Amino acid sequence: MLPVQRTCGVLHLEDVALTALAECYGTPLYAYSASAIAARYRAFTAAFEGHPHRLCYAVKANSNLAVLELLAKLGAGFDIVSGGELERVLRAGGDPGSVVFSGVGKTVAEMERALEVGVACFNVESAAELDRLEAVAARLGRRAPVSLRVNPDVDAATHPYISTGLKENKFGIPVAAAPDLYRRAAATPSLEVRGIDCHIGSQLTRLDPFVAALDRILALVETLESDGIALEHIDLGGGLGVRYEEEDPPSIAAYATAILGRLGNRRETLLFEPGRWLVAEAGVFLTRVEYVKENEGRHFLVVDGAMNDLLRPALYGSWHSIEAVGDPTQAGKTETVDVVGPVCESSDFLGKGRQLAACAGDLLAVHTAGAYGFGMASNYNSRNRPAEVMVQGNRHMLVRRRETLDDQLALERLVAGSLDAPPDGA
Repeated sequence: MLPVQRTCGVLHLEDVALTALAECYGTPLYAYSASAIAARYRAFTAAFEGHPHRLCYAVKANSNLAVLELLAKLGAGFDIVSGGELERVLRAGGDPGSVVFSGVGKTVAEMERALEVGVACFNVESAAELDRLEAVAARLGRRAPVSLRVNPDVDAATHPYISTGLKENKFGIPVAAAPDLYRRAAATPSLEVRGIDCHIGSQLTRLDPFVAALDRILALVETLESDGIALEHIDLGGGLGVRYEEEDPPSIAAYATAILGRLGNRRETLLFEPGRWLVAEAGVFLTRVEYVKENEGRHFLVVDGAMNDLLRPALYGSWHSIEAVGDPTQAGKTETVDVVGPVCESSDFLGKGRQLAACAGDLLAVHTAGAYGFGMASNYNSRNRPAEVMVQGNRHMLVRRRETLDDQLALERLVAGSLDAPPDGA
């Protein structure tokens, strides 16, 4: 069951009316269901029961400290792509020994910090990165645990911006080049080969791309074994999709059956890096209608939420279900409307061509907003980023206060008197 349900005519998140959250914290607002996140985590781990595995939550999906803390207490590991994400995991109580460090552009400082705290593994994405990591580890007198992220050249059949497993993508190492790099890593005293990594994209709604990628990875594992390189783990990344509109993604049980059926008697620990699948449907974005507007037959609901708050529709053309929070039996006439924000861009919309009945002051809920929502938010148009709330049962807690203009300006300074005046005509 999804965490947002209509009770006595009003949408609730778990047992809390969304109207109550808006009244308490204002809008725009992100709200997350703790119970829904926990249920998804437990369903994933249960699906792979009987085979050694670890779920490493992809922090980029939603990096709020309360979300990370919840998952850490459940026993999750973490997949990070920056030094900032590493520090968030540490501050949320996550175990650095359960962290895998992905990403194509790791800096020297990020490598040093990750080695200092003892991350479980670096997912290395290029020969140049392997060279850098080797040098950093040698200088610090440490052995860096590594796996190579292999690009299997498998079409994930998803949006091109979130496809990562094709040869034209910037991610990973070609399969053909991987054996030589593994041999080099295995022969280097400052590196310790731990596993192999593969991630082909996000929001996948079919199982065959996962299976095709795994088959290519297993063939490479066998090649490495023939060279005397044994691996402790196989990291299959994340990418399992969720339902935004009409998608019909496979169940976690079907996903596990497909993966385990390909492994046979292999007992390497399986690592997974789900993000969206764990948190997307646990989140809702609340926004209030400021104006109802008509332009020559085109109807608009101008709301206080904007593309700087929820970028996915503008960035990907993504679809989110939108509905009025209040009792639909008390609403007026339903019309075809575009739900748009106040930012000065034509791409500033949350949804187009929606069937809604709403007036100025009404509250709208944008569903499936728990992943890649707040994390992509910005201060464009000098707008303050929204607050975030966690709900569990009939309780709700502020987990990030609403930003203020003072927060925005705290890092800036005036320079009058410090710079020469520009020349005439400049």
